[in-house]
Amino acid sequence: MKNLLTFFLLVSACSLSQGQDLITNTYQRPSTDLNGPWKYIVDPYENGFYNYRYEPFENQSNPGNGAFFTNAKPQSKSDLIEYNFDLMDNIKVPGDWNTQKEKLFYYEGSIWYKRSFDYQKKSQDNRVFLHFGGVNYKADVYLNGKKLGQHLGGFTPFQFEVSEHLKQKDNFLILKVDNQRKKEGVPTLNTDWWNYGGITRDVKLIETPDTYIKTYRLALSKTKKNHIEGELFLEGSQRANQAVHIQIPELKIDQRFKTDGNGKLVFSLKPRRLSTWLPENPKLYTIKISTEGDSIEEEMGFRTIETQGADILLNGKSIFLKGISIHEESPYSGGRSTTIEDAERLLSWAKELGCNYVRLAHYPHNEHMVRVADRMGLLVWEEIPVYWTIDWSNPSTYQNAQNQLGEMLQRDYNRASVIIWSMANETPNSPARNTFLNKLASFTKATDPNRLISAALEQQSISDDGFTRTISDPFAEVVDLLSFNQYIGWYDGPIEKCRQIQWDIPQDKPVIISEFGAGAKYGLRGSKEERWTEDYQAYLYEETLKMLNKIEQFRGVSPWILVDFRSPRRVLAEIQDNYNRKGLISEKGEKKKAFYILQEFYKTKSY
Repeated sequence: MKNLLTFFLLVSACSLSQGQDLITNTYQRPSTDLNGPWKYIVDPYENGFYNYRYEPFENQSNPGNGAFFTNAKPQSKSDLIEYNFDLMDNIKVPGDWNTQKEKLFYYEGSIWYKRSFDYQKKSQDNRVFLHFGGVNYKADVYLNGKKLGQHLGGFTPFQFEVSEHLKQKDNFLILKVDNQRKKEGVPTLNTDWWNYGGITRDVKLIETPDTYIKTYRLALSKTKKNHIEGELFLEGSQRANQAVHIQIPELKIDQRFKTDGNGKLVFSLKPRRLSTWLPENPKLYTIKISTEGDSIEEEMGFRTIETQGADILLNGKSIFLKGISIHEESPYSGGRSTTIEDAERLLSWAKELGCNYVRLAHYPHNEHMVRVADRMGLLVWEEIPVYWTIDWSNPSTYQNAQNQLGEMLQRDYNRASVIIWSMANETPNSPARNTFLNKLASFTKATDPNRLISAALEQQSISDDGFTRTISDPFAEVVDLLSFNQYIGWYDGPIEKCRQIQWDIPQDKPVIISEFGAGAKYGLRGSKEERWTEDYQAYLYEETLKMLNKIEQFRGVSPWILVDFRSPRRVLAEIQDNYNRKGLISEKGEKKKAFYILQEFYKTKSY
């Protein structure tokens, strides 16, 4: 297992946030919830951030009453203050602003959020961290008028220590949230999903002792049979040579260790009997870790994942990944998914489909998804939004991508369900792009050697008639799994073309078809040659699955997509209506004909 301190240093080196490295398992730590109604001000000209010379207020020694983050109040009847959070409307956190407020449906720009709260620490020596599960896209964070920092990226968590900034009464937390798309952003200007803005995931205060369990990682050893290898890192003034107690009661593990002078502990555990985590038996164990002042519990499963030639080996046995791609959009109600009930509904549909695997596209989803996948027995592909035409030569774009990747790795390292980290989706081959992706791959392998890496690549024609296809992308030599998207019968000729395609894939690696699909409006029926009908979509699934089965290294598939989702690219009236219609289920939960085609294929496809 890679040295955990080195892992921290690698992630810190690329951080765009002025906050700290993430605390492991904020999901289950005791916390104070800051969710609920927040006040908001729409600020398209960013008048609350810049003065009339377009100079940031925060760079001025006296920002004055115009700076929204000061939450200024008139001290006399003559004071000029042109905003008042207390008089503004409420908006729900977590949640996107697009679907909560009709007038903000298409809005892209800055909105200020404000929440007031009291807070009493349990002990004067304790530390308090302000944790955000996700804010799309750029978040400037202020507490009691002081800037804590800025974070870029809409789908990964970040935090700030606020121990010295909290008051017992009348704290005010203010965020400027900006979801404007940027050429240098990750993702960049052009995508195929809705740009939901806002504080879209939980906000909480986490209180710890002065010396606390900052991070821990456990994994089943690849080299020592049934051994659990782990690392742990304490933070605080008393972290050196501190006693650490690790228990896994069901496995009869009860061991005590001591950290080194830096607060680090590397350990190995040998259970008597260990049930490995499998899709058909997603066994989770209660892990208890305690020190002199801190303790944490965690539910974890243990498994190995590797490749051997064209095979994917889960716990040493070959497995076929029966999957589906999923966007983080709430069924029925629409908008960004925010609740554990959303995650359970989406993943239950995947299980009903016959899946043992899901691809979470095109960004890290809410932590609910991977936690529920752990419980339900679904293997997971996670990816960052390095999508289509990223600004490959821009160093800040790369640092942003690596920062998001590092935050995803920190959050989900201990999830047994997660087996694949993906670097990118449908990115055009170029020297700058190859350098960019190779650096991301090296970073990932250095920080987590226990999982597979991949990317959704594109296929190429190598014959004059266009019927012989291959993967000639140089990044195919870097990844563990050779994954690619293909849309024969939708963007590439008629459906019957599937019968003529031959695949010549020289790489001795497992092949996963990361996407295929066709659009269909639920309830629209017709001939199998008529686009947008359920019949056309079902016919494409039948012919595509026959075609893919001919690929010798075929070891998995995640068709596009489980549920119809919003996209401003999709403007065809009475059919798309701002929805990508490639879902097997409508946004109202109605199953299309192709759902049952894929379900039947998965029933007959063995490991």
